[in-house]
Amino acid sequence: MSEGGETVSRPGLCSVTFRQLPAAEVARRAADAGLAAVEWGADVHAPARERDTVRAVRDVSDRYGLACCSYGSYFRAGAGELAGFPALARAAVLLGAPRMRVWAGGAGSDEVTASERQGTVLRLREAARIGADHGLELGLEFHAKTLTDTVASTLRLLEEVGAPQLRTYWQPPQDAPDEAALAGLAALGDRVCAVHVFSWWPGNHRLPLAARTDLWTAVFDHLDARHLHPDALLEFVPGNDPALLAREADTLHRTVARRPRRSAKPVGRPH
Repeated sequence: MSEGGETVSRPGLCSVTFRQLPAAEVARRAADAGLAAVEWGADVHAPARERDTVRAVRDVSDRYGLACCSYGSYFRAGAGELAGFPALARAAVLLGAPRMRVWAGGAGSDEVTASERQGTVLRLREAARIGADHGLELGLEFHAKTLTDTVASTLRLLEEVGAPQLRTYWQPPQDAPDEAALAGLAALGDRVCAVHVFSWWPGNHRLPLAARTDLWTAVFDHLDARHLHPDALLEFVPGNDPALLAREADTLHRTVARRPRRSAKPVGRPH
């Protein structure tokens, strides 16, 4: 997106951050926080086979001026899952999403056999073909206990699938020092279609986004230097507290755009 004449990553929200809220409330809070887009999750807010619900989510997005940047599916490319993929693709189209987030199996890269890995590759390849038929890009969840648990395995997987419309998300791996996380992002290069933005340390202990300002500033400096502007999606906040979204969104805006958002209200520094 363009802000002040400069191209920057589009700030958004993953709806799974607030599974406890109805979609209309998620959209209202995202808009009030000055976010531009929402990735709607298939698990609670936009189940693929509930077309009326999906339409209602599309309507509420439009009402609040939010783009649907992606459809957060829980397709894991497991045995027997391909039969349900066309319904997921149709739901993504109905939402107006250009992209679907998918998962690379349910086991880590050092836990699967060669045959199991090949099965995941073939199913992702077919899912990418179906997605392309619907005008959709696919983005892999970058996550432990999947075939994207390391940068090396992710790059290998993308090559094995061999589908240009398949790319990957990125997020800082748990407990990875800043330097290691940034090296992984650099290695993935232009294969990154979106970034899940959060500050966890140690493990999955949720901190205010501002607690890892150095990391996130370096992330967006790196992306800017390479003229890459993937979606920047807030995922989870401390305590799942909706009241913290405005503060976290303000930090995201400041980090992505390197200046306060013009409509932002002053907020206190998080403790």
